[in-house]
Amino acid sequence: MAIAFDANQSAFTEVETRVLDATKLAIEKWGVSRFTVADVCELAGVSRATLYRMFPGGKEILLEALHVRSLDEFFTTLLDRADGAKSLEDLLVRCIVVATTELRNDEHLAMMLATEPGTTLMQFTIDGLSRIVRVASAYLAPLVADFLPKREADALVEVLARLVISYFLTPSDHFDFTDKASAAKFLNTHINIHELSKK
Repeated sequence: MAIAFDANQSAFTEVETRVLDATKLAIEKWGVSRFTVADVCELAGVSRATLYRMFPGGKEILLEALHVRSLDEFFTTLLDRADGAKSLEDLLVRCIVVATTELRNDEHLAMMLATEPGTTLMQFTIDGLSRIVRVASAYLAPLVADFLPKREADALVEVLARLVISYFLTPSDHFDFTDKASAAKFLNTHINIHELSKK
């Protein structure tokens, strides 16, 4: 069972937020496979009945909701930093740099990659990549569409989302996506942003 993601609505209540914060803490303390619903209830200060009323299905749905919230927070930050971009290149460089920097600075993610690499990598590859691309498109394609036709904007956002994930998981010796000049060089060398902008 999956929670539907709405890019325009993050509707977690205060209690749901507390439960998700407790879920994140439980994962950090005991790992994805070992934490229990009872652990989350104790950390959040809620009863099992309350938790199951908010997250029917228990642990699986808690993890799903945590992924949804993390994506929402990530792309909200990205949108905030992309605000005011003056050109397609400026917009894309901002998005690449902010996305890569946020991923690298995420302490929870770093801990998960160190302690639960298999489970975490699946969220960026087999299990989660299509979701990340969908959410990236929902948030970012409308911004790119200010500079390109919609179909091209959608395709470009998908390619860049995949590239950022790839370069985050396996950093390059040639390009540093946390550096604006390096990201701009990549875009102009491999995607030819100036030609795209003329279309």
